Amino acid sequence: MIYWVLKTVVLGPLLKLLFRPWVEGEEHIPEEGAAIFASNHLSFSDSIFLPLMVPRRMTFLAKSDYFTGRGVKGRATAAFFRGVGQLPVDRSGGKAGEAALSSGLRVLRRGELLGIYPEGTRSPDGRLYRGRTGVARMALEAGVPVLPVAMIGTDKAQPTGKKLPRIMRIGIRIGRPLSFARYEGMEDDRFVLRSITDEIMYELMLLSGQEYVDEYATSMKDRIVRAAKVRARELQEAARPGSAAKELEEALDAAEGVEEQRESPLDNVPIGDDWAPAEGGEDDADQMRAPGEAGERAAS
Repeated sequence: MIYWVLKTVVLGPLLKLLFRPWVEGEEHIPEEGAAIFASNHLSFSDSIFLPLMVPRRMTFLAKSDYFTGRGVKGRATAAFFRGVGQLPVDRSGGKAGEAALSSGLRVLRRGELLGIYPEGTRSPDGRLYRGRTGVARMALEAGVPVLPVAMIGTDKAQPTGKKLPRIMRIGIRIGRPLSFARYEGMEDDRFVLRSITDEIMYELMLLSGQEYVDEYATSMKDRIVRAAKVRARELQEAARPGSAAKELEEALDAAEGVEEQRESPLDNVPIGDDWAPAEGGEDDADQMRAPGEAGERAAS
């Protein structure tokens, strides 16, 4: 009830008036039946505009922290995220990946639409990063198609750290549904899961025009944070006692900015984390220069 009130009466009309979002590939949206919408992730507002422009209800998986807050603010936050179609997932413990998978499968088995960010978190620099294989396992277990979705311009409308978006036009490109029926019954084969995920990421790369990086976005974020902290320490040591060097402040701000990227309610939901490669495992056996090359080997 709250979902449709927000979508059709409160937020929806206002956002459409202000941002005038455009959609390509709307004909690919199924009128009925379950499907996964696998999207690139540039901004917090991706999770607002994508469900807004899809006629049917769409559910995203979000970390449970945003549903357990106390006081008036905590209850209001939880009500908002439930209202816009978010489903809480507990990220703690070793069973977090299975919990996310089970939550998503329940949505799909009800014949509904599920939104997923295969990268697992927002892009730290606007590029497209390697996908987690949870989306592939979910598609196989539920037997549903995957629609690749490219969000366009949301990172410019609402960059990381900006609480209110800038008024500008944003876009959504929805690709043709991808069927993986040929892999039925192979959801426990990690090479098949990687092949499917790479195919999805390849379609996202074509739709979005983003540069592809064969690395997990979380790894890149960690490296950026470490580099910023090292730089900050170097400047702190070089600064004279009692003075605040401009370079030090900029380095600290940069480190804090990257840390803020982890605070999206949909970031780092561990879909596929349980199937992420261990050291010396999948990454060594399945390096690729562009998404899809590993898939060709798996398919053959």
